Amino acid sequence: MNNQEQAISEFKSKSGLKRIFSAFGYSMAGFKSAWRSEHAFRQELFVVVIATIAALLLPVPAWQKLLLIAVFVLVLIVELINSAIEAVVDRVSLERNPLSKNAKDFGSAAVLLTLMLAAATWLVILWPLFAGT
Repeated sequence: MNNQEQAISEFKSKSGLKRIFSAFGYSMAGFKSAWRSEHAFRQELFVVVIATIAALLLPVPAWQKLLLIAVFVLVLIVELINSAIEAVVDRVSLERNPLSKNAKDFGSAAVLLTLMLAAATWLVILWPLFAGT
């Protein structure tokens, strides 16, 4: 292999509709795995369901309803990425290593920031409704 050639994974060989259907299947497998093995994902999904129902019932414009739901969907997205980081780190080695700890802590920090963003978004949108302003 020369310097300009890149190795191509055997998993990248699909194209067209076959790739789309395969990607959908991989995504569903990811959701099933997250549901089975990630407690935080299940807890956050429960919050997303409750938040979605609440957002749809709130007397706010449609774009605010969308934003209220979207920030919690973003929490799920970041949680899935964090779980992927943890799985890769554990796959590489189960030995304690400062770099492995950093990778996992960074993912956890990303989830925390996303939760804080969600809380701030809900506070900003709901404050005028309940503060009477």
